Amino acid sequence: MSKKFIIILCIVSLGGFLFGFDMAVIAGALPLVKQFFELSPAQEGIFVSSALLGCIAGVFFTGSLTDKYGRKPAFVTAALLFLFSALGCGFSSSYPLLIASRSIGGLGVGIASIVVPLYLAEISPSKFRGRSVTCYQLAITFGILFAYISNYLLLEHSSSQQNELWRSMFLVGAIPALLLCIGVYFIPESPRWLSKNGRMAEVAQISTLLGIADLQEAPSLSSKGKMSDLFSPIYRKAFLLGLFLPLFSQLSGINAIVYYGPSILLESGISLNNSYHAQLFFGAANVLFTFFAIWKVDNWGRRPLYLIGTIGATVSLLITGYLFNQGQINNIALIIAILSFLFFFAFSIGPLKFVVAAEIFPNAIRARAMGISIMVMWISDAIVGQLTPILLASWGARYTFWLFAFFCAIAFFVVLGFLPETKGKPLEEIEKFWIEKLNKKSTKK
Repeated sequence: MSKKFIIILCIVSLGGFLFGFDMAVIAGALPLVKQFFELSPAQEGIFVSSALLGCIAGVFFTGSLTDKYGRKPAFVTAALLFLFSALGCGFSSSYPLLIASRSIGGLGVGIASIVVPLYLAEISPSKFRGRSVTCYQLAITFGILFAYISNYLLLEHSSSQQNELWRSMFLVGAIPALLLCIGVYFIPESPRWLSKNGRMAEVAQISTLLGIADLQEAPSLSSKGKMSDLFSPIYRKAFLLGLFLPLFSQLSGINAIVYYGPSILLESGISLNNSYHAQLFFGAANVLFTFFAIWKVDNWGRRPLYLIGTIGATVSLLITGYLFNQGQINNIALIIAILSFLFFFAFSIGPLKFVVAAEIFPNAIRARAMGISIMVMWISDAIVGQLTPILLASWGARYTFWLFAFFCAIAFFVVLGFLPETKGKPLEEIEKFWIEKLNKKSTKK
């Protein structure tokens, strides 16, 4: 990778970092906000869900606008929304203003969740495209960990009144948001979006800058820009993959681990003083395990990582449920099983849904198709997030984790049957693959 490309990669990945920070900072801020504004349970729920509703709204509009006006304007919009949200939350004088500010941040997260992996896939040379897009997931995990660390340090070392600390927790996010606002003005537009719009002189210039030597002309039978093309025989499998992979990423049980993991650690006897230490432990593990995906995604390929990851996650969840069934809730074996699940999730189910979604759709409607894919992720995230505590309370941890293991097993067979290997292939060649596959099938008939 050239130095210029690495600088662009770092700037763009700030969008993922802010995504993770914005979602995790609320863990430390919520108890203080609840106390400061004397929130009722209903108001607390609105505060927590306001960002998620903003995410869904952001995803809903971003795909079509990004295909029409380009990837860079979406980056600028997301950066400004992150900055306004951090400042708005930090200086909110009323509960309604705080809700509005959190919703603005959610809009930024929704936009970033589409445009960052999309842009990284389109500007990366094919030989390390998977690694580049996986850096987005790594940035998310760093953002989550950074939020946990900053919350912890503020609570441990601040001399100000505790009930005002939530303002500082949100204002910390203004620093990376400001850096992103500055940085996005120096990144180039996606050469593939420029190519789609006939701006070939700029394509040549930017491709040289980024070291993209394998950018090809889109196949003549490729999508002409209609969303209905996704339902055509050519792209039907790609579309189904774009729906199922983000769905299974949420049905895998990651929310249950995030929800239940810290309390398991605290009950296990491990020397963690409080829930913040437990969060730091899981946050650091998630960052560490994601490095394995970056290391192997362009070496082993997408299919092997996905297959190994889904099988490993299935077994880990089955063991976790078994240990709960045996009453081994303060056993080191349970912690190993949970960390094992995190490991398999972090190098496959977690990051690869973004990699695959950014690769398998036709250039003409890639952003809009990714928008649908990410929308499925956010809606299923909201549903599973609400159902997880209910399942744990009514079914118990044993059956809840076994249910998640069942979905991971289904994900294995979906990947085995439908996912082609895309490592090292130009995006235009992946488009041709779907067309040629249909032609071969028609010829056999």
